[in-house]
Amino acid sequence: MDLREDIDHSGPSEPLLTSVDTSRDEHHGDSPPSASSHSDGWFIWVLTFSAGISGLLFGYDTGVISSTLVTIGTDLSNRPLNTLDESLITSSTSLFALIASPFTGILADKYGRRKVILAADILFALGALIQCSTSQIWCMILGRSVVGLAVGSASAVTPLYIAEVAPAYARGRLVTILSLLITGGQVVAYIVGWIFSHVDGGWRWIVGLGAAPAFFQFAILLTLSESPRWLVQAGYDSQATLVLTRIYQNSPDRDELVQQVLRDIRGEITQEALEMDQTKAPGTNPQWLHDTLERLQALFRNGGNRRALIIAMMLQGFQQLCGFNSLMYFSGIIFQSLSFSSPTLTSLSIAMTNFLFTLLAFIYIDKIGRRRILLYSIPVMILALCCCSLSFSSMDIPWGSQSPPESQNGHDSNNNLYPLLILLCLTVYTAAYAFGLGNVPWQQSELFPLNVRSLGSGLATATNWGSNFIVGLTFLPMMEWLSPTWTFVIYAGVCVVGWGATYKIYPEMSGLGLEEVKGLLANGWGLEEDMQGR
Repeated sequence: MDLREDIDHSGPSEPLLTSVDTSRDEHHGDSPPSASSHSDGWFIWVLTFSAGISGLLFGYDTGVISSTLVTIGTDLSNRPLNTLDESLITSSTSLFALIASPFTGILADKYGRRKVILAADILFALGALIQCSTSQIWCMILGRSVVGLAVGSASAVTPLYIAEVAPAYARGRLVTILSLLITGGQVVAYIVGWIFSHVDGGWRWIVGLGAAPAFFQFAILLTLSESPRWLVQAGYDSQATLVLTRIYQNSPDRDELVQQVLRDIRGEITQEALEMDQTKAPGTNPQWLHDTLERLQALFRNGGNRRALIIAMMLQGFQQLCGFNSLMYFSGIIFQSLSFSSPTLTSLSIAMTNFLFTLLAFIYIDKIGRRRILLYSIPVMILALCCCSLSFSSMDIPWGSQSPPESQNGHDSNNNLYPLLILLCLTVYTAAYAFGLGNVPWQQSELFPLNVRSLGSGLATATNWGSNFIVGLTFLPMMEWLSPTWTFVIYAGVCVVGWGATYKIYPEMSGLGLEEVKGLLANGWGLEEDMQGR
């Protein structure tokens, strides 16, 4: 088999099935068949939602830990969880997602995208069952680690699968569905957590229910198709033709369109092979080590590629180090410390805000632009974090997860307003994050040319998971040892540095083709062209 495909861990910014949108460029004005004639095809929506269940699982397992930590009590190892226990249980998922992500690309190339998603489903279900059945802290960490392997695999391959099966005219909407399902999964996690928060042993139901969507997706995907691009490069042209025929089934020019897409896929694979100095025919095994070394050299030695990598890794790092996922992981503990009567229900407001402003971001990101969204939204994050820090400094809260503070009823009435002010600040912070920094870094694939897109995106994604691991491991110790006031000051400082770096080196790329982005970064950061021409 020819396994030369570049894996893009965030989903390619250029559709891999390029026939509809790009034929004007490739055929010098020849008009492709009308996209509107096949825009209502049910098969592509079935494929997208079936694969998108991985996003729902990803979001659920990210959000579920918040309500779990505040309801476990002494059910594990017959003692309350301490700060180290909670940090390890939480961060183990990110650590093993970091480990899984790079290997997922190799496996998806060798065995196919669908099989990797099926394997992730098995890991999701196994991790959920381990968590809900355990009575030991170390076994809980094991279950969260297995879930981390699943999350890392799903986050790497599912956007790629959807992008490869999507017609170009619908690719943006279809990949958006995956992102919305991730945030929707977090909302579901908080709702389930609230429902079971007052049930004896309810946390076992909270984590165990994560197995149900995994089994459901596994059953559906057994009957669905593999990515047509992978089928072509693996030498299964007849199967790829059948899949494409079903994708474009509503088009009156279906057969012509399918053949055009097949030609484009074969042409892209041939171009990719030429760029990597490969001469093997489709269906043969590539030289994995040789390919990787060549791509590494091209990524680091070429100035434009190197600048693209710096921007992508910078944005992914700031996305996590600003502390947002500390809310996803520990909002229940935060609101418990503030004496909210239902910490899990209060946390739901954060998840709902994240979902709604993620939807808003996908509506306006191309209209406002990536750079402008970041420059406008990050200052709002900074202001919200500073107000949150000041509110914490005005409260006398003995932070410590083992013994949540008593109600503030004995304090003056002004003190009772501070928890509500903190909730408001965190909600505003979440809205600004979801609108900007939560989404823009995942546009990373548009920064890289084809021959290094997989490797560059993979390194940037690894930066994301590595930073996520740091936040998950350090948040509770920072809150306990440095105080909540200084913890949020540090996160605000990270946002200040992130805004300055964005202003200095991140050009506006909305509306640019991939070749234009490559030219924008070829001889500099592209800011002069951005300021002068757009």
